[in-house]
Amino acid sequence: MENKTEHETREEPVQEELKKFGDKYMLPIAVVVAGVMVAGAMVYNDGNRSLQMQTANNSNAQNVQETLTEGGNILPLEAEKKMLEILIANGTIDLTKLSGVTELNLLWAYGLANKNQVLLSGPIMDSRYGGPTNMASVGGWTVTAGPVMDHYNKHTLATLTSGQQALVEKIAKGTYRPCCNNSTYFPDCNHGMAMLGLLEYLASQGATEVEMWNAAIIANMTWFPDQYETIAQYLKIKGIDSKTVTPQMLLGAEYSSGSGFAKIAAQVPQSGQQKGGSGCGVGTGETITPERQQGGCGI
Repeated sequence: MENKTEHETREEPVQEELKKFGDKYMLPIAVVVAGVMVAGAMVYNDGNRSLQMQTANNSNAQNVQETLTEGGNILPLEAEKKMLEILIANGTIDLTKLSGVTELNLLWAYGLANKNQVLLSGPIMDSRYGGPTNMASVGGWTVTAGPVMDHYNKHTLATLTSGQQALVEKIAKGTYRPCCNNSTYFPDCNHGMAMLGLLEYLASQGATEVEMWNAAIIANMTWFPDQYETIAQYLKIKGIDSKTVTPQMLLGAEYSSGSGFAKIAAQVPQSGQQKGGSGCGVGTGETITPERQQGGCGI
């Protein structure tokens, strides 16, 4: 077989990168629990390299590269760079308000801006909760050009087939995060909106259900390393067979919701207060107390 040149390798379709991702993580999930922070950095050759180290083709590209301060852990770095360029161009990210973008914030912006039924008619639109601007994931995204609702569910970023949409909704309903008590299907905080954006992007690129579940657990473990370390200790204490542990199980309400994790943490000696990984605000590393309990965490 003919060897690919370095240029051809760099230009591989995103689908090929996602296939590599899926192949790499077709492992017992307990192994991923123990080593995700190391393994995740090895998924793509670019790893955790800042885009500031990339070569700029023009001034706009240079600006984008300097803005993405961390990336390439969950998605291919080149895909994230293109995503950021689009979000800056359509005003979802205003560089005068947010000069440094983390991978979490990038996916948050993508999930908030992309047109999707989850945002159009899902529980986040239920009048009982006061509307989307009452949520930290929307009202807390204060770095747009113009009002945030000029961008909420307004831009066509990921076009999905009916089957892909159904897959996004299936995984969204089964994916929780330790900072809140709602699934990704109700993306009331930044982590939920970022996970929605990740799932939408992956589906649009033809990722399989297995690849999407694996990407979701990698994302959660990246954003909440302390919590998943506690969960790993819990699994060990309980003597749970690694062969029975799946991403679906770990991402479910029993393990990954706020209340589910609290029950687990109470059974792990000296687990203490967990820090929450990347925090819940725009460009910050601290958890901010929300004004409304339903609204989740935000700035």
